[in-house]
Amino acid sequence: MEYSELVKIYEDLESTSKRLEKIEILSNFLRKVAKKELKEIVYLAEGRIFAEWDKRKIGFSNRLMIKALSSGSGESSSKIETLFRKKGDLGLVAEEVFQSKKQMTLMGRKLDTGKVMENIRKLSELEGKGTVSKKISFISELLVNAKGKEAKYIVKTVLENLRIGVSSGIIRDSIAKAFKAEIKDVEEAGDLSGDYGEVAVLAKDKNLKSIGLGVGKPVRSMLALLVEDIEDGFKALGEPCQFENKIDGFRLQCHGSKGKVNLFTRRMEDVTSQFPDIVKFLKNVRAESYILDCEAVGYDSKTGKYLPFQSISQRIKRKYDIEDMAKKFPMELFVFDVLYCNGKNLMSSNLKERREILERIIKEKKKEISVSEKLVTKDKKKAGEFFKKILKEGFEGLMVKNLESKYRPGRYVGGWMKLKNILEPLDLVILGAEYGEGKRAGWLTSFIVGCKDGNKFLEVGRVSTGIKEKGEDLTYKDMTKLLKPLIVSTKGKGVGVKPKIVIEVAYEEIQKSSKYSSGFGLRFPRVVSLRVDKPSNEVNNLKLVKKIFKMQRK
Repeated sequence: MEYSELVKIYEDLESTSKRLEKIEILSNFLRKVAKKELKEIVYLAEGRIFAEWDKRKIGFSNRLMIKALSSGSGESSSKIETLFRKKGDLGLVAEEVFQSKKQMTLMGRKLDTGKVMENIRKLSELEGKGTVSKKISFISELLVNAKGKEAKYIVKTVLENLRIGVSSGIIRDSIAKAFKAEIKDVEEAGDLSGDYGEVAVLAKDKNLKSIGLGVGKPVRSMLALLVEDIEDGFKALGEPCQFENKIDGFRLQCHGSKGKVNLFTRRMEDVTSQFPDIVKFLKNVRAESYILDCEAVGYDSKTGKYLPFQSISQRIKRKYDIEDMAKKFPMELFVFDVLYCNGKNLMSSNLKERREILERIIKEKKKEISVSEKLVTKDKKKAGEFFKKILKEGFEGLMVKNLESKYRPGRYVGGWMKLKNILEPLDLVILGAEYGEGKRAGWLTSFIVGCKDGNKFLEVGRVSTGIKEKGEDLTYKDMTKLLKPLIVSTKGKGVGVKPKIVIEVAYEEIQKSSKYSSGFGLRFPRVVSLRVDKPSNEVNNLKLVKKIFKMQRK
């Protein structure tokens, strides 16, 4: 397919904010795409090059893109930088620069989607000496053969900043409409595969039911709704309920088969190499093959006390000195569910059955691997005593589960609830930031954070405390390093950034506020941790913000 055809769809999608119109545009387009191209076209419509769970990364910064634009256009880097400061978007810079130039086709043919995918995918394969110049050459080759609009979207795709208002929900509904499939079937297939490109091909073939669980391929995690108290938990889920200790760690999906182990975060990122200690713990699982839902938590090796998420989050992104980090920040793995065991998909089995299997296959060892503590009861008093006990032991709250609940990946379906003793911290995405002054000059020190509302993010406050100037905890330098490559606009000391970085924010209360686009603001917010394990599409939504606002007034 000629890339210009896809660019026309990008423009149509970008021109409307109406969800149904976007679905109509995209579904009509997907229906006409050849089967052999469909998977990649869906990826490109999502603004990605690989499946969500694929460990390969593009890794192309604004700095490299400025050089690629200069190389491809013949303009100086200083001119490109000037235009970038003016427009705040390198995609728009590319459009202007290449629209005004007479195009020369070096490849002897028009630019097609296959060539775009091929060159961008090559970026993930490069390493070693000469990598930077090769990366630049792959992108400048595309740009030289692109017209203005094509250059715009190539740049935005490479920088993972497409921003045409197409969420995973729109992709899902467009696939369903294009190929006359049930939305729930498309969603289930997407949750199981983590790959809407693959789902589109199967939907076209009327073969969605063929997608199943497979060891080594992550599925989305089942999610829990917030409940106000134990009594409301019983009302929502029935009696009796299963109560479990809620751990302040990070979610891990552990896959094992014939001695091989893979670990995935809730973002479907493979982090096996970062956690050799956890891989070792799992070697004693009494099953030939398995998929386990777990929470990993760090602890102080001297006191044995559990540490907050932030204390061990740096291990997730670690590439070097991994063994030293494992000694410095030891981990314990709490296993609370099993999705697959010895070739059998257990997601349709009820919680009681899954728990029985889980307890049979996990060989517990103190401070290494444990099954989550549980209490099955319909007695409110006993549940309350259990809640007090686990809080005293250092856990952050209580999970409340329906004994008949099936495992439903990727959804808040009401089978699981969570209860905390304090106002729940919010997982929010950083939408903007501001440079500091004085000794903090050069660092981004104040952060505008937002919650999710449908396909967009809404501001819910500004946070600047909870981060250190120096030390081993999260620092302003760390945050600046993370956010600088994501800057898309600049105005004075303030910058707008791609909504990629998620932080956990504590606060004293939620107030109504006209200052922020959500209509709410956080009072005395502070950063608790950097949630490197959580994608921006899983940040807390406006509905939860409103719910907590009402709860705190009871």
